[in-house]
Amino acid sequence: MNTRRQPDFQLPKASFILIILGVVLLVLLMKSAVTIDAGESGVLWKRFGGGVVVDQPPLGEGFHLVAPWNEVIKYEVRQQELTEKMQVLSSNGLDIRLEATAWYQPDQKNLGMLHKTKGENYLDRVLKPAIRSATRSVVGRYTPEQIYSSKRDAIQQEIFDETKKITDDQYVQLNEVLVRDVTLPAAIKDAIERKLGQEQESLEYEFRLVKATKEAEKVRIEAQGKADANRILSASLTDKILQDKGIDATLELSTSPNTKVVIVGGKDGLPLILGNN
Repeated sequence: MNTRRQPDFQLPKASFILIILGVVLLVLLMKSAVTIDAGESGVLWKRFGGGVVVDQPPLGEGFHLVAPWNEVIKYEVRQQELTEKMQVLSSNGLDIRLEATAWYQPDQKNLGMLHKTKGENYLDRVLKPAIRSATRSVVGRYTPEQIYSSKRDAIQQEIFDETKKITDDQYVQLNEVLVRDVTLPAAIKDAIERKLGQEQESLEYEFRLVKATKEAEKVRIEAQGKADANRILSASLTDKILQDKGIDATLELSTSPNTKVVIVGGKDGLPLILGNN
């Protein structure tokens, strides 16, 4: 019995070439399509065009097409937070543990220069060393008592100012520095708290003393006023005036229902009231 061979199915060479080209184009398209998410910017790096592009704005949010042999490095440009725990020395050489938080973000308009000069780990290369150096410098000017109580806000502002001087020309934007915690040696902390308590008691005592002094002064002034008034009144009362006032008072008493007889011309010329029941 004769068997007939089925012919093998073969694609035309042109179709095979088209499939290969389609795959290549798809791969190139996938490598060329770049999506920048919200809160991000992209730095373009050209393989055959001088490397990092620094003379053009970074790529903004959205979809972009770039040459497949180039690369886009994404940076988060929203405000970010860095918290550093440090051990520093006060002005008198005591160890102080301090926790500071920095709010920062890349300088977006100079993102290309940031990538070219510092790279993606700019946080370790710029911001962390800057805030540590500034904190040590500032805290070294103050005593533990000042750091713990009265000068905390001033220290916070000085750390921000000194850190900002370092980061301004490093393409990093510093927004704020917050001193969140200050830990002193237990013995020093207890001594400071006792001293602050004593100062508070002293201020309270001074307040009570001032208040008592003012109240005493008020009483003295009132008494002096009454004394002056009585002296003036005494100086103005002659015998004639006193006699007239006595007559008026006696006549007024005579209107009482218990009064029977009023005799005018008694002792010292004053009326006498007789016959009371």
